Amino acid sequence: MPRPSRHVEPHGSLDTARHYIRELIYGANDGLITTFAVVAGVAGGGLSASVILICGVANLFADGLSMAVGNYLAIRSHESVLEAQGLPEEEASPVRHGLATFLAFVIAGTLPLLPYVTTAAASTRFAWSLTLTLTGMFAVGALRSLISTVRWWIGGTEMLTLGGAVAAIAYWSGALVARLVGG
Repeated sequence: MPRPSRHVEPHGSLDTARHYIRELIYGANDGLITTFAVVAGVAGGGLSASVILICGVANLFADGLSMAVGNYLAIRSHESVLEAQGLPEEEASPVRHGLATFLAFVIAGTLPLLPYVTTAAASTRFAWSLTLTLTGMFAVGALRSLISTVRWWIGGTEMLTLGGAVAAIAYWSGALVARLVGG
């Protein structure tokens, strides 16, 4: 006998965005923050642009895939617990949720790296990376207002404030470690 399901397949752009909002926000936020953390940490450590780009791209794919697999496994585990409790299925497509997390991570996480693949002057790359990251954080937070009840400026400010704090800690930790190891 098939297991009962409460899963409702989304139809249309608005329903799809609402259905995957956790993955989109979580992936985009982490993509921006962790990729910028790599850029900031390596830049704070005084290493070259090529090292920043290599570490940043490696982070994009490794962390993006890790988050996607983690999300997939979390949903599968949750569904298994629901099944063991005799409760209806809530999510029928954990693969799609993992894919949404990965895509949001990679797309947003590309922003901090753009100055390192363009012809931006070496002296301004980090400043451009910071600007693109902070703008991306605000934009992703603000975009929530299109599908939820959060006001655009509150959502943008919330994500910018929290992400900016993490970015600052990453930069200063890289600078501190560089001093400690004599870099």
